[in-house]
Amino acid sequence: MVYVKWVFWGTFWLLIAAFFHYTLPQHDIVRIVNTYEERQDLGDWTRIFWSVPDDQTESLVNRDVQFIQAVRPNGKAVVYRNEDTSWRWPPYFKFDTANLYTEANDSKSTRDTPRWVSVTHYGWRNEYWSIFPNAVAIKDVEGPDATIIPWVNIVILVIFFALVWAIWVRWRRFRRARIDPVLEDMGDSLEAAGDRMAARRGRFRRWLDGWKKK
Repeated sequence: MVYVKWVFWGTFWLLIAAFFHYTLPQHDIVRIVNTYEERQDLGDWTRIFWSVPDDQTESLVNRDVQFIQAVRPNGKAVVYRNEDTSWRWPPYFKFDTANLYTEANDSKSTRDTPRWVSVTHYGWRNEYWSIFPNAVAIKDVEGPDATIIPWVNIVILVIFFALVWAIWVRWRRFRRARIDPVLEDMGDSLEAAGDRMAARRGRFRRWLDGWKKK
């Protein structure tokens, strides 16, 4: 029973961590090398990782998507998609896909004359399933060693864990005041019932012993 409890809570917090890791903004220091547009199929389960900016798109099985190609300071390539989130989840309220595409084109640079930018994005990159993070903002930085402090993530996580702590404290108080006394009364009642049953069995055995002697 203890293992089931740990597995349940471990799975629960793993899902919470995955949710925040996918949804919260991340910042990559990169050098943009190219932008392009490509038609993507949206017919399988990976559709959940693509934005749905309007009702018409929900009925389409493919559509044109803008992409931004970049290179990290360590030379590793990274590709972002550029889609509006509109009023849907996650709540980035992104409506400027065309503007961001223009900024990305204007920020292109070469290896010899690099121009480093911070790409704010959410989501994951998976080559096997063709999943791409969605870029939401581009900002110039001084160099490849620039440090971006994720203030939004810090505030959201602090608020979240404060709420979790408040709920946990109130649950502990409610349990001590309402549930534990009931469980104790039930335990006492069961113990008393067990004692009564044991006493009855003892009297029954003595009665049988008395008949055996006769």
